[in-house]
Amino acid sequence: MVYVNRKEHFNAAHKLFNPNWSREKNEEVFGPCANENWHGHNFELIVTVKGEPDPDTGFVVDLKKLSNLIKSEVIDKVDHKNLNMDVPFLEGKMASCEIIIAEFWKILEPKVKDLQEGSSLHKLTLYETPRNFVEFYG
Repeated sequence: MVYVNRKEHFNAAHKLFNPNWSREKNEEVFGPCANENWHGHNFELIVTVKGEPDPDTGFVVDLKKLSNLIKSEVIDKVDHKNLNMDVPFLEGKMASCEIIIAEFWKILEPKVKDLQEGSSLHKLTLYETPRNFVEFYG
């Protein structure tokens, strides 16, 4: 089994805020991430695909096709957006990295299977900052 990774980048704003809580409780739990005027990040998304290399191409997956898929299905929908307000698949959801990455998986997992027979989505990694990141295995 070979694991192939593709890294993509996007910029987006969000805030962590539970509307069922008071402003004070949101600030206590989420700190500056609850800023009512939002805050932004330079996100890095790493998509890991697993499979056996194709005997004709040597590829687990064509990285150009994978990049195009990630950009059209995810990056173009979140880049330079307010994740809380501008992204339909996050509507009504907390815009935490944990929720965001799970939603990315729902979008990408069925489409990655179609890129090359025998390959599948293995893992997503989302960096919010160089020190804060989440991993999701579906």
